[in-house]
Amino acid sequence: MSTVKVEINGTPVEVPTGTRILDAAKKIGIKIPALCAHPDLEPWAACGLCVVKVEGSPKLPRACATEVTNGAKYITHDPELNQVRRTTIEMMVANHPNECLTCGRNGTCELQSMAANFGIREIPFHSRIPDLPKDESTPSLVLDPRKCISCGRCVLVCQQKQDVWALEFLNRGDETRMMPAGGVPLNESPCIKCGQCSAHCPVGAIYERDETAKLLEAIRNPDLHVAVQIAPAVRVAIGEAFGLPPGEVSTGRLYAALRRLGVDAVFDTNFAADLTIMEEGTELVERLTAETATLPMITSCCPSWVDYMEKYCEDMIPHFSTAKSPMMMQGAITKTYYAQKKGLASKQIFSAAIMPCTSKKYECTRDENMFASGEQDVDVVLTTRELARLLKASGIDFVSLPNEKADSPIGEYSGAGVIFGATGGVMEAALRTAHFLVTGQEHKGITFEVVRGLDGIRSANVKVGEKTLRVAIAHGIANVRDLINEVRAAKAAGKEPPYHFIEVMACRGGCISGGGQPYASSSDETRAKRIAGIYQDDDKSTVRCSHHNPSIQKLYEEFLEKPAGHKAHELLHTAYKSRPIYQK
Repeated sequence: MSTVKVEINGTPVEVPTGTRILDAAKKIGIKIPALCAHPDLEPWAACGLCVVKVEGSPKLPRACATEVTNGAKYITHDPELNQVRRTTIEMMVANHPNECLTCGRNGTCELQSMAANFGIREIPFHSRIPDLPKDESTPSLVLDPRKCISCGRCVLVCQQKQDVWALEFLNRGDETRMMPAGGVPLNESPCIKCGQCSAHCPVGAIYERDETAKLLEAIRNPDLHVAVQIAPAVRVAIGEAFGLPPGEVSTGRLYAALRRLGVDAVFDTNFAADLTIMEEGTELVERLTAETATLPMITSCCPSWVDYMEKYCEDMIPHFSTAKSPMMMQGAITKTYYAQKKGLASKQIFSAAIMPCTSKKYECTRDENMFASGEQDVDVVLTTRELARLLKASGIDFVSLPNEKADSPIGEYSGAGVIFGATGGVMEAALRTAHFLVTGQEHKGITFEVVRGLDGIRSANVKVGEKTLRVAIAHGIANVRDLINEVRAAKAAGKEPPYHFIEVMACRGGCISGGGQPYASSSDETRAKRIAGIYQDDDKSTVRCSHHNPSIQKLYEEFLEKPAGHKAHELLHTAYKSRPIYQK
């Protein structure tokens, strides 16, 4: 790899050719302020905060988008640059609502932090805050365009990384707006509610719909039995809101914290992840052995991917697994099997879920299949961020809590259940059990390293008995397009499908960086640490295959009878429908 040598503030530094000034400075511990730059996105130099000086040049290049030049000498901070940046921030603040105390980003807002760092106390400019209404049309996200600083991050992630194109730049100059094309409500746009716009927004212009009051109201209701489930990815991220490092596994603390909130039962979505593997694994085996089966089979755990598929890939509907997501399976089992165990009617149970995902708020009311118990199977979904705020407001010192265990009979889980939170995890968990279902024997190795990693698309050939399974994994919706087109091309040519089984997750890295996770999730460094925590939990598990979970075995014996049986289909499976609203 070729390198270049430069000086930054008098300090020599050697970096690979093509490195931008912003990253070169970071290598030697210099942080150049920026609000539009983000490690996930291609720079487009919108905010103007990162201007620097180059010795011998009158120009002020923007460090986020300018590559270093061999032999160049850069100045990143001096009184003149400081004043330029200060003025830029003052102009932003002048056109931004002064609502910090009531804003959901209070304490995590990048503009707020920048203003504090520059000691801004007065605004010398006339305020021009746009009079624009909030868009609360979706069940997952709220758009507040008054707070937009035109950094463009939401538009770039929606278009470049997610290939959804729900957000666009409208108008010009001072009238520029980031909103759906044509100015339609977000819920009428191609939006798939993944929340990556909110995860990448530096301010409070896009945020999750807060539903913490619903959970508190249920807890206070003496006539309701409140049961809460916790998704795999939450345990390796929530600690960040309390000063713990990314990836630290906080499962036991989460159970304890929820009990201190006053909930009646604490379950783990990992249990239902094991249940999903039993249903999905059985479905895969049935497709592999049937003469006219539709292959490849594609996973259906991610509601944003399901939404995208129904809007953009309706020809793939026959390929989708009919298995519901673990969250919805857990909700259905809570209001049926668990309700029977407790002698309660389904309407007496309030079923809540703590998820890393904003789209889960949409999923729980998606259609009639999400009311399999006769009631809404999951009554409310809170994101990791919402739970963290709720715990702080309730005076719960999360870090000092003891480790507690989940409640029975639907809280026990295997290592396969927990790895659902990472890209490749559903595939690996399924392979562990599919091998057993096909051969009647355990696979010689528990782990399938070949399906792990952060590459956007990964594929592998895996031996299952006498059969070689061709599998593929995609994460980040934009990566799915190429994979799906490969399947379409083979089908059009009358060829054998390129894969037998495909896993898709809408967000980069999988659920560990879902749209409802703490904001630091939007970087590969943090993603890698959270994924490591997920696999650490798996490694420490006594039971590591879904079909070995004794509580799952008991559920089938006492209630469901068998995987993919009649009762299982009624409660744990769903159907899909074409909803094309946008064609590219």
